Amino acid sequence: MLRNRSRAFAILMLATIFLFFLFLGNHPLLEPDEGRYSEIPREMIERGDYVTPMLNYVKYFEKPVLHYWLTALSFKILGYTEFASRFWPAILGVLGVAVTFWLGASLYGTRAGFFSGLVLATSWVYFALAQINIIDMGLSVFVTIALAGFLMGSCHDRRHLLLFYGGMALATLSKGLIGIVLPCAVAGSWILLTRDWRLIRRTFYGWGILLFFALTLPWFIAVCMKNPEFFHFFFIREHFLRYTTRIHGRYEPAWFFIPILLAGGVPWTAFWVRPLLGVRESRERLYLSLWFAIIFIFFSLSSSKLIPYILPVFPALSILAGHKLDRYLTHPHADGIGTELVMTTLLMGLLSGALLAYPFFQDRFSAGVLLRVTVPLAGTLLLTLFAAWASWRKHRTNAVVASLFIGALFTCLALKGGFAFYGTFLSARQTAEIIEKARQPGDMIVSYEDYDQGIPFYLKTRVVLVNWLGELEFGSKIGDQSEWFIDRETFMKRWESGRHMIVIFREKRFREMMEKGVDNMHVLGRSNDAVVVTNRKKEGER
Repeated sequence: MLRNRSRAFAILMLATIFLFFLFLGNHPLLEPDEGRYSEIPREMIERGDYVTPMLNYVKYFEKPVLHYWLTALSFKILGYTEFASRFWPAILGVLGVAVTFWLGASLYGTRAGFFSGLVLATSWVYFALAQINIIDMGLSVFVTIALAGFLMGSCHDRRHLLLFYGGMALATLSKGLIGIVLPCAVAGSWILLTRDWRLIRRTFYGWGILLFFALTLPWFIAVCMKNPEFFHFFFIREHFLRYTTRIHGRYEPAWFFIPILLAGGVPWTAFWVRPLLGVRESRERLYLSLWFAIIFIFFSLSSSKLIPYILPVFPALSILAGHKLDRYLTHPHADGIGTELVMTTLLMGLLSGALLAYPFFQDRFSAGVLLRVTVPLAGTLLLTLFAAWASWRKHRTNAVVASLFIGALFTCLALKGGFAFYGTFLSARQTAEIIEKARQPGDMIVSYEDYDQGIPFYLKTRVVLVNWLGELEFGSKIGDQSEWFIDRETFMKRWESGRHMIVIFREKRFREMMEKGVDNMHVLGRSNDAVVVTNRKKEGER
C-alpha cells in the first residue's frame, strides 16, 4: 500500500491534517507570541494598511510582513478566533510534511518518503510549533522548500531551482535575511565539499533570480519609502546586532539546542544518529547532513537563542530517519533495529521520569494539577516502549516500527492537553473578558508596568502602558506617543483626575497601591496574577 506514491501521500496528508487541526482552536491565545502575532494583522485590517506593521498602534519592525498577511487573510475569512490565528502555522506545518515526503520519496523511494513525513509530523518540537501562532514554522517550511528545490534542481530538472529561489524569497519575507543565509550556506558547503564546481554556474538560474526579486522587492521598497527608519532598525539592529550581541536578553550557552534535539525528536532521535555519522555514503546523505549541521552550528553560535530557531533542521533529520526505518523493513536481519531501540529506551525513559518528577520539584502549581498533564505523556511513552520491546523480542521489525509510529501519534495527541493547561494561566483572554463585561464608552484601558499582548486583540482597542516599553520601545519614539506611554506620576494624576480607567495590575503592584492608600480602587475581578481595577465609582456612590 505504501509503495503507491499517490496513495501513500494521501494517507500521510489525512493523518497530518487530523493531527494538526484537531482541537486547534480550543484554547485561548498564549502569551506573549500568539497575542502579538494576532494583534499585528488585526490592526492591519482595522487600519487598511498592509505595508507598515504596527503593534498596539505603534510601528513594529522586528519581523517582515508575510506572516501578518497570511494571518490577516485567515481572520478575514474565518473571523477573529483562536483557530483562525493558528490556521497558517498548522497548514504550513502540513506543507512542510508534504515537501519532506516529496524529497524523501525522490531520494529513497515512496515508503521512505512516507516514513520521513510521518517522522516529521510526530516529532515533538515540529508538532508543537505547528499548534502555535509564531513565525518560525513559516521560516522552516520555506527553507525546506528552498533546500529541497536546490538538491532536486542540481541533480535533476533545473526548473526545480525555482523552488530554491521562491523558497528563499518567502523565507526572507517571513523572517528576514536568514531566509537567504541558511539555504545558501548549506548549498555552498555542499558544492565546496563535493567539488562539483559546475553547480555554481547551474545555480545562477535567471528565472529563479527574477522570481526572488519579484517576490521580495515590492514590500521592502514600499516599507522603506513609507518608513525611512525601517532600514537601519531592521537590517542593522535586528540582524547584525541581534546575532552578535545580547540586546534582546536571549543569550543561552552554545549547547542550548542539544537537549532540545534529543527530547524534541522523541521517539525518533536515535534513528538520526547513525545516518549522520555516515555522511560519505552518498552525495544526498552528505547534503542532508550539511542541512542539519550548518543550521545547527549557525544558531548555536548566535548570541540570541530560542527553542523554535532550531526547527529548520528537523526535515533533514526526518528524511535520514525515514530512510533508516525503510531499510530496517527491507533488510531486517542486515540492519538490526536493536541499537536504536536501546537508545530510544534510554531517552524516553529519562523523559518519562522527568515528566513524572517535575510536578514535585516546582512551586508554581500544585503537583496534582500538573500531574494531569504529565502522567498521560509519560504513560504514553512507557506504553510505546513496552509495545516496541514486545515486538522486538518476537523478531517482528515491522511491528516495532508500527509501535513507534502509533505511540508517537498518541503522544502528540496527549501534548494537546498541555496546550489546554497552559491556556488556563498563560493567556490574556480571561482578563479581557473581565474588562469587556465592565467597560463603558470612553473608558481608558491601562496596563500597569506590564503588558499582555493579547489584551488589544481580544478587546479590539489600544492599551495605555505605564512604565513599560519592552519591544515597543522603538515604536514609542516615533510620533507623539505621550498619551499612551506614561510614567507612574502621570498615571496617578490621571487616576485622581476622575477620568474613567480600567487598569490591569499584577498582584504585587496592586498590593503596593493598596498599602499606599490609593483611593477609589474597585476590583472588577482576578485572573491568575492579574487584578483588574477601575476608578469608576459604583452606582449610588458619590
